[in-house]
Amino acid sequence: MKKILVLVCASLTVVMLSACGSKSGNKSGATKNNSTSKVISKVKKEIVFNLGAEPKTLDPQLNDGSAGGNVINNMYEGLVRQDKSGKLIPAGATSWKISKDNLTYTFSLRKDAKWSDGKSVTASDYKYAWLRGISPSLAADYAYQFYYIKGAKAYNYKKGKKADVGIKILDKYTLQVTLSQPTAYFLGLTATGPYMPVRADMVAKNPDTWSQNPKDNISNGPFIMTKHKLNSEIILKPNPCYWDKANVKIQTIDFKMLVDLSTALVAYDNNKLSITGLPVQDIIKRKIEDPTFHVLPMLGDYYYDFNINVKPLNKIDVRKALSLAIDREKIVKNITKASQLPATGFVPFGIKNSSGKDFRKINGDYGVSITAKIKEAQTLLAKAGYPNGKGFPELTISYNTGKGHKSIAEAIQAMWKKNLGIHVKLQNEEWAVFLSKRTHEDFQIAREGWIADYSDPMTFLDLFASYSANNDTGWKPGINGKNPDSKIFNKLITEAKGLKASPQRDEDMAKAEKILHDSYVTMPIYYYTGIELIKANVHNWTVNSFGVWYFGNSYIEAKK
Repeated sequence: MKKILVLVCASLTVVMLSACGSKSGNKSGATKNNSTSKVISKVKKEIVFNLGAEPKTLDPQLNDGSAGGNVINNMYEGLVRQDKSGKLIPAGATSWKISKDNLTYTFSLRKDAKWSDGKSVTASDYKYAWLRGISPSLAADYAYQFYYIKGAKAYNYKKGKKADVGIKILDKYTLQVTLSQPTAYFLGLTATGPYMPVRADMVAKNPDTWSQNPKDNISNGPFIMTKHKLNSEIILKPNPCYWDKANVKIQTIDFKMLVDLSTALVAYDNNKLSITGLPVQDIIKRKIEDPTFHVLPMLGDYYYDFNINVKPLNKIDVRKALSLAIDREKIVKNITKASQLPATGFVPFGIKNSSGKDFRKINGDYGVSITAKIKEAQTLLAKAGYPNGKGFPELTISYNTGKGHKSIAEAIQAMWKKNLGIHVKLQNEEWAVFLSKRTHEDFQIAREGWIADYSDPMTFLDLFASYSANNDTGWKPGINGKNPDSKIFNKLITEAKGLKASPQRDEDMAKAEKILHDSYVTMPIYYYTGIELIKANVHNWTVNSFGVWYFGNSYIEAKK
């Protein structure tokens, strides 16, 4: 497996140039703006971006991490793409029609869209990718994001048996999708990784490794992968067959994997990186002194999950006591220091309800405080059988490598010791190991983070539905009426998914979020902001509120 992941294909670009036509391929770095072309031609047209870790996968249907998402979003293209303002614009599709009942979407595909080996991107490529994403044999964490499509859930649960799924190929360049119920945000979903097309022949050739190998990872976006060195770098070059190649100005995207942000900061200062995050201890100084410091809006949560199948976390009073005993305000003021807000609800600020009002502001904090409620937490712990922490077993907080995660874990460890009289251990794990253990519920308390996939409360709430592969807490309905609150939660989520934007849908989601909070299976800590250092000569970069970067329109300006 590791040997395959480290493959480099130096001849790939040459092969693809001939496949697309050498004349057009040689102009892949051109731009319609001639004056800009003259300026940027004098400089190295390269962006060196710190991913922070090796992506778990580069398979669009399997990826659910931000590192992989940033690479995939520059290599692949869905039916639509989100522009810098957040508006959905045509991408793989030139236009679409939505039926009056909001159930049927008919997409007209771009006839000049090509794969990076010159073959046309067709409706069958999308259908194959979507059915693959639903398939139980793939076991994708995001399979549930296809359940909006008619028959998709049955297709997944029947485990390979035939099911009528509402995806039809009307002709080579026309794709029709029928939903099981109106879904206001469905169009936005088609811009996300799971809905991006992949090539059936490439997947069949090497099912387990195709996405990691430059020879097999044939893509349809503005860039292609030419090198992948495991835990070191991924290099992208312009896709000479991309339909909009004339506007792709960047000649190289070099994704580095520097886990230690202090090391990354030194590299940035020495002009070895174009874009990177930075250590929490350097945020204040850089915010004041560095003009390349950026605080970017982001719809996301930083939180801890409780494994409710582990004693004593199976007791709601214990989980509630742990949540009430932390001071979220101190964490954002003394540790993160980047304009984050303490999280007092799971859905972050910035997502609107049907009447255009902020969902978080309307629904309040459900009793979660930005400061610690120490007396109430102590009373709950005593009620659970652990007065002043006596007899409380030693638990472990697991987190992935990073000084910021460690600092937060240490602060929470100290708060629980001081406020509740209990001790927890801290366990640092490499990213891939951490993800695997969390997915398999092999943890007690684990650091979590979630960035929205689309602008609707559902992108956060359905994480905890019983069918969601991203629900790592063990909070699911069970035999003998176990977790009845989870069953009610599932019902409300299902009902809300079947409603158009309306006060009733808003009410269902508010009730569902309240049940989630009252169950204390997760402990929100703060709402993300994007903190990045971005070199001043990098222009037209796009990072949306979902934290996904795009460089298809970027360029490098010469220093003045």
